[in-house]
Amino acid sequence: MDQFEELLTKALRLLDEGENQAALKLLRAAEKISADDVELCLLMSEALSGLGKISAALEYLQGAVKKNPDDLELLYALGDLLLETCKHAESLACYQRIVEIDNQEDEAWVSQALVYFALEQAEQAETACRKALEIQPDSTFALNTLGDICGMLERDDEALACYRKVLELDETDAQAHLNLGEFYYDSGDLEHAEKHCRRAVELDPGQTFACLTLGNIFIDKDDAEEAIHWFRQFLALEKDPAAKEIRDEVAAVIEGLED
Repeated sequence: MDQFEELLTKALRLLDEGENQAALKLLRAAEKISADDVELCLLMSEALSGLGKISAALEYLQGAVKKNPDDLELLYALGDLLLETCKHAESLACYQRIVEIDNQEDEAWVSQALVYFALEQAEQAETACRKALEIQPDSTFALNTLGDICGMLERDDEALACYRKVLELDETDAQAHLNLGEFYYDSGDLEHAEKHCRRAVELDPGQTFACLTLGNIFIDKDDAEEAIHWFRQFLALEKDPAAKEIRDEVAAVIEGLED
């Protein structure tokens, strides 16, 4: 293994451990060896994002895509980060470019659906999602997303069928359990809601909105102690700047429950 590969391997290990600053230091060293390497660019954007330097991560990815306009991994990474920052038109352009290069990229069709969903353009979202399912009928990513779209369109039976189909394909899909937990919570079925949210957290402790929903479930069950526990879990885990308003609301609820 040469020096460049060793630096990337060590940086990747640090990123997996959440040591973004230490990883960034190694990546800066690797940058001096081969600044245009695609894997380096992807890891650099991950490290910068992990440190909350979203603008810098975007700038880095945009520069990389300019140099490698047909690299699918870079286009996905840029599209995803643009979507996270609510730059919907730019994000959509990335995913559309991917399917121009290869229209069998089912995940790019689902990602387009997510953009349309965020824009509340449900019909366009459904069309893109169903295109993904034509390519890959067992895509859990597409089925979870289609379930959300059907929910937006108030086609609850179809939404439920999508989430259940995901679990038939993969019982360990944490997102499907969260989706079912939220579905049952909204329909007033607290027992099933709790069951699926707990399973989501068991499978993926980073499922912050499962923690939030569990907090709401226990408020409805008049169990303030358990509600506070789950709301605190949410606050401990949810660091997305876009969730600040929700974090503030949850903190206020905790304060009210403790009084």
